[in-house]
This record gives sequence, structure tokens and C-alpha cells, in this order.
Amino acid sequence: MGERPLITLTTDIGAAYAAQMKGVLYRTVPPGVVVDLAHDLPAHAVREGAFLFRHMARTFPAGTVHVALVDPGVGGLRAPLAIQCRDGSRLVGPDNGVLMPLARELGFGSAHRIVPGPRFPEGRRSSTFDGRDLFAPAAARLAGGTPVAALGPRHEPVDLKLPVPHRRGEAATGELVHVDRFGNLITNLPAAWRPASGTVRFRLSRGPFRTLRCVEAYSDLDFDEVGVLASSFGLVEVARREGPAAEVLGAVSGDPVAFRWDRAGSPSRRAERKTRRG
Repeated sequence: MGERPLITLTTDIGAAYAAQMKGVLYRTVPPGVVVDLAHDLPAHAVREGAFLFRHMARTFPAGTVHVALVDPGVGGLRAPLAIQCRDGSRLVGPDNGVLMPLARELGFGSAHRIVPGPRFPEGRRSSTFDGRDLFAPAAARLAGGTPVAALGPRHEPVDLKLPVPHRRGEAATGELVHVDRFGNLITNLPAAWRPASGTVRFRLSRGPFRTLRCVEAYSDLDFDEVGVLASSFGLVEVARREGPAAEVLGAVSGDPVAFRWDRAGSPSRRAERKTRRG
């Protein structure tokens, strides 16, 4: 059958609980197959988790088995889910939308409700830890060659679409989709919308507009200065030099954001001038 595909783990449960999932996996998969992407996602934050899961997991080889566990509804009515993607990848996790942005990017094929198999080896199944008792065993079976359809019947998954930014003239609005561990603010605006230099006006939620410099790197900011740059996600980022921007701005994931730039510095005007010169 050849080498087993990789299994990635992305969760909000921390290292101690994740170790229990890996203990289940390593009963049947060889060392080196399981890759930890993150276990420190913001607790219960399904949309933020879905954003990060998509960006992290999409770079892995086709055919990888991806497990995502951000599951505030564990033990409730939400279904345990496995998704077959058109590129050959398989996704495993709760049916609360956390899998869907990645599934669409990799090519959504079909979704199946996982029917519990043999009980946990100790003879019990916890109502609070499907990651260990359902998702890890399902991922191991998929990595071993079991088809997604063999895990259970077809299921219509809960969809989750990440927020879409809007732009009109010299103004743009969007959402703060992630606050990283440094306190940097990742918005959902494409980095191409950001002027390469000069200043922009930035507003968080219903607060006042602030004038911020546009820079290329953190080192271009003065110490403690807050500015705007292109993040590694390819999105507009608001950052503070060697400090958490989230702290000084009082920002949390999900906050609405707004940007304004002057006509001379707007991306659309710069593109028009370049076209006329070319």
C-alpha cells in the first residue's frame, strides 16, 4: 500500500490533552506520521480556528489526513464528521463549520457522519473528549486506507464562510480574523489593498480613526509604534514594534475594522498611474 499519509492535528485543547490523542494514534500509525500544527488555538473560537486551520493545513501534501478540534459543542447534538476532498485529503472533526473553509479550498467532495467504532481501549468513551475517542481513531483508520464512506452515512455539513472584506473608493471595511501570540492584528483585507507607503486612517470597532504609517517590515517602525504592513497570511496586519498592538488598541478577534487612505496613496490610483506610464 506504500507509505501512510501524514496526519495533522490542530486543536485548542493544549499539549496534555493532545498527547492523549497522539497516544491513540501511535497504537496503529508509525512514528513520524503525526504532525502537530497547533494546540493553542483560542478556546472555543470556531471561526478563528477555521481561519488558522485553513492557512496552516493547506500547505501540506495532497492526501494528508487533517484533524481539527475546536469543539465547544462536544457531547451535544453536533455530528462527528469526516470529509473527502477532491485532492485526496481527508478532514476529521466536529460538524460546526471548522472544517469547511479548508474543505472548499482543497475541493469539497463528500461528508460522512462518523459512526463510533470499538470503544476506547479502557472500555469507556468520554462525553467530553471526542478528539481522543472518535476523531483520533477515525484519522488512524483513514491513514491506514479505510475510505471516508466506510466511517458512516452521508451527511450535510454545517457550513461556515469566513468574513468577506468590502472596498469602495479610498475606503475599506472588514474584520479582525486573528490576534496572534505577539498581539498583532490580522485583518481579512488583502495585503494588495494596503498602500505601499505613506499613511492610512484605521478604526477598530466604533473607536476613533488613528493615523498609522504603512511599512514593509516590523523593523521599519519606531519602538512601540503601531503601523500597517502585509502579514505572512497575505492580509493587512496592524502591528506594534516589539509589543502587542491588541493590548494598546483593546482589540479582540471578530472586531470590525475600517481603513481610509488618501487619493494619492490609494492602491487603485497608484495602479492607474503605473498603467498610464507603461
